[in-house]
Formats: sequence, C-alpha cells, structure tokens
Amino acid sequence: MQSFPLALILTSIPFMASMGITPGPNNILVASSGVNFGFRATIPHILGITIGYPLMLFIVGIGLAKIFIAVPLIHTILKIISIAYLLYLAYRITKASSPDETRSQAQPLTFLQAAAFQWVNGKAWVIALGAVTTYTMVDQTLPLQIVALTAISVVITLGSVSCWTFFGAFMRQFLQTAQRRRWFNYSMAALLVLSILPVLWE
Repeated sequence: MQSFPLALILTSIPFMASMGITPGPNNILVASSGVNFGFRATIPHILGITIGYPLMLFIVGIGLAKIFIAVPLIHTILKIISIAYLLYLAYRITKASSPDETRSQAQPLTFLQAAAFQWVNGKAWVIALGAVTTYTMVDQTLPLQIVALTAISVVITLGSVSCWTFFGAFMRQFLQTAQRRRWFNYSMAALLVLSILPVLWE
C-alpha cells in the first residue's frame, strides 16, 4: 500500500490560507454583514460558509470536476448563475445603507443561503480545484487526501470569515451615520462586482 503524502498535503496550507484571507465574495459579504447586522447576527452566515465550502471541496475532490470536463455546458451555466447572483447580492448590500433601512429592507444571509452560495462562488471554485489538483496524488490514498484537505479548509475558512466579520463589526461603531454606512456599503458592493472579473476572464 502506498504511503500517505503528508508533506504534500501540508504544503496546501499556505495556498489555502492566502486565498482564504484575501478579499473575495465570501469575505466581502461577511464584512458587510458585520457592519450592518453585527457579529452575532452573522454567525449563521459564517457557519454556512464554513460548512458549505469544505463540502464543495470534498465533492469536487471525489469527482465532480470530471463532470465539467465531460459536459462543459454545465460549467458555463454555473458561471452565468454565479455572475447573476453576485450582482443580486451587490444590490442587497446597497439596500442596507442605514440602521433603519437595515432592519426594514435587508437581512443577513441564512446558513443555507451561505452554504448554497459556495456553488456559484467563482473564487471558491478556483481554490477548491487548485487545491485538489495541485496538492494530491492519484493513488490508493486519494480519498483520505481529500478528507485531509477538507479538514484543513474547515479551519482556514472559519478563521478567515470570522476575521472579516470581526473587522466589519469593529467598523460598525464608526459607521453609525446613514451617510457613512451608505458609502461603506456602496464600496463593498463595488468590490463584490469587481470580484466577478476573474470569473469573466476564466
């Protein structure tokens, strides 16, 4: 039986950590949620990402990528859905411009919404596919390697989105006026729209 490539798996940590902590749709959304709703209200969103993304990575690792290769149309359809949903989320952020408007017009993402969002998150796909194709070996231990990558992604994802939510919650105290909150949300919405560009150029 072939030995488990522990060293190769461990080298995935810097890659996933750097990709996880840098700005992307998930981090932008939780930071915005932290500002508009606070850390406690954003916990379901955090948990949805923390469970949803590693689950996606696991499913990709056990063979979903092969389906995209066999039927490229599925990948194209997913990309279109991704762009449309990100634009919708950017619109939702702009509607949470003041404390009163936040309560009446917007709500934080639920656990299921955040988990489902990972399937149309272009950056999540890049990280998952990159990790699985770069930091695994095709041998008898491949399923165990995928489990190890999934476990690593749980820890990194939880840490990354929690940090961004804390950042948003911290900024909340400086964004109490409607005007400041509005400009912050417009900025977050713009960053979210810009995050679509890599998907378009893929």
